[in-house]
Amino acid sequence: MFSVETRTVAGQVTAVGSAGPFTLIVDRPLEAGGGGKGFNGGQLLYLAIAGCVSNDLFREAPRFSVELDAVRVTVDGDFSGDPAVSEPVTYNVELTGRGDLEALAREVDRIAEIPNSLREGTPVSLGEIRIV
Repeated sequence: MFSVETRTVAGQVTAVGSAGPFTLIVDRPLEAGGGGKGFNGGQLLYLAIAGCVSNDLFREAPRFSVELDAVRVTVDGDFSGDPAVSEPVTYNVELTGRGDLEALAREVDRIAEIPNSLREGTPVSLGEIRIV
C-alpha cells in the first residue's frame, strides 16, 4: 500500500508533499494565488506518468537484455472544462543504450501502472519513441 501526504508550510498555500522519507514542494502558480515555489497538482499528475514510465523502463530492461544509459520521458497535456479535467495525455520516450530499445518502450507502455490506471478515465497514448 502507498501513502502520501501534503502539509502546508506556515499557513501558506505552499505545502510539502511526502511519501515516507521523500519530499517535494506542492504549490500553485503566483498568478493563481500560490507562492509559485513548487509543483501544482496537474504537474504532479503528469510527473507521476513520467516517473512511472522511467522507473519501469529500468525495471524491465534486463528482461529485454537492454542496457540503458539514459532515459528521458516528457509528458504533454492540458486541463479544461468546469470542473477542469485532464485532456488526453501524450508521453514521449527518449532512450540511449544498447539492445531493442523500441521493444522495451512498447512493453513498458503496455504494463506501466500509472498510465494504465489513468487510461480507465483519461486517454494516455504513446506518442514518439526517440532512439538516440
